[in-house]
Amino acid sequence: MKQRPYLHFAHANSYPAGTYRVFFEHLQQHYEVQALDMHAHNPSYPVTNGWPALVEELIDELQSRYDEPVILAGHSLGGMLSLMAAKARPDLVRCVVLLDSPVVAGWRAMLLRVAKKVGVDKKFSPARFSENRRNRWADAEAAYEHYASKPMFAAWPEAVLRDYIAHGVKPHAEGGVTLRFTREAETAVYRSLPHHLGRLVRRGFPVPVGFIGGKESVECRQAGLQATRRLVGRHFRQIPGGHLFPMESPALAAGTLHEMIKTLLHSS
Repeated sequence: MKQRPYLHFAHANSYPAGTYRVFFEHLQQHYEVQALDMHAHNPSYPVTNGWPALVEELIDELQSRYDEPVILAGHSLGGMLSLMAAKARPDLVRCVVLLDSPVVAGWRAMLLRVAKKVGVDKKFSPARFSENRRNRWADAEAAYEHYASKPMFAAWPEAVLRDYIAHGVKPHAEGGVTLRFTREAETAVYRSLPHHLGRLVRRGFPVPVGFIGGKESVECRQAGLQATRRLVGRHFRQIPGGHLFPMESPALAAGTLHEMIKTLLHSS
């Protein structure tokens, strides 16, 4: 009997792959799901402008894990990494699904490039919050209560938020717990966002690409969706939820992703 196809998943900035456990459980009915635990934390693949080393890290993961092309799906940061990896090595990839990872192009990309060059990008990105984000608590339960009190995280099922704490904090050297995904790495990722994706996808793409976004996603509104629609054509879906819809509604997100993958593979 043929095994389930491989689906390699790349996580969003600051959310280790274990945060998506419930989402993955739904997907595992159809796929062999694998993921790198945390991007942006291996010194051998430093975070630099446009993320070239992070793309190299993902490509190296695909080469070392699999002996056949795989389905790539990525959320936010992970979607952009997946898109760039597939462009560089289409021989490793069957299709790509972007989960709330819009392609920033045109005047928005130019504005991003200029803002980074003159050093004012932080004022217009989540980096202005991440660099001072609270990152230490007395224990894991205190960390859970901290996040559960915030509207954004209160929208998550309890099991998902518990997974974020289980995989997202670690003991601190001076007592208590701290974030595993450091706020320094999170901020560096935000401040080095690629501004060349529009050029990367302008003349077609070597593998099928689909997009699933949250209808209430602020990130999609800010980035615009025109370039993304041009890239994916009819393979475009929006479902209820915000930027973090895979955490908010893991069953719906997984079901929509499965349907998108079937359509992409049928069209290839």
